[in-house]
Amino acid sequence: MSTEKLRYGSEDCVRTGTGMFIAGFVAVIDPDALPEDQRGVRQLLFCEGGAGSFPNAADDAVRAVSLSNGECVIRKRGELLGLLKPELLPDRARLQLSQIRPLDSEIPKKPEFFGYCFLPDGRYSSGVPLANDLEVREYIDVQSRYQHRLMICDREDCCVFEMQDGKLIFPTREALDTQRPESDSGMELKL
Repeated sequence: MSTEKLRYGSEDCVRTGTGMFIAGFVAVIDPDALPEDQRGVRQLLFCEGGAGSFPNAADDAVRAVSLSNGECVIRKRGELLGLLKPELLPDRARLQLSQIRPLDSEIPKKPEFFGYCFLPDGRYSSGVPLANDLEVREYIDVQSRYQHRLMICDREDCCVFEMQDGKLIFPTREALDTQRPESDSGMELKL
């Protein structure tokens, strides 16, 4: 269980500075860029993109989602300290993050899959609709960095993928090897 801190600093980041690509990661706003009453989980953003998401773009804008309330925000790259250590992401922010769909995609009218993320105590938010295999891969790529348990279900609510603490649970490696067709069509999982 990750507890919320009252203030996040550079010591809470796996990487700091402007020399890295940050889209698809959780970033920390410099506490000095916020009023004192807006620190803690309000410093945490999921970066979606923008010119500021590229390396060395100190004054450019970053499109992001606040992990305290789910609001879309724009911040300057120079206001961000760095990328948060995944183990420091508080539970409330993990649940908020689990609801973020793959970057630049629209909510499908008839989703093929749904993504679920679970906290260690079993809590989870509603399933995130995913249109196709590409969106599933993108959802897994982002969520697997931060979530305890990740599950993908098809539209009949049957589990087609499950991962816990970064380890594949379903399908098993043996099942993947025996089910792999001669050609590489369909969803490919890199383990």
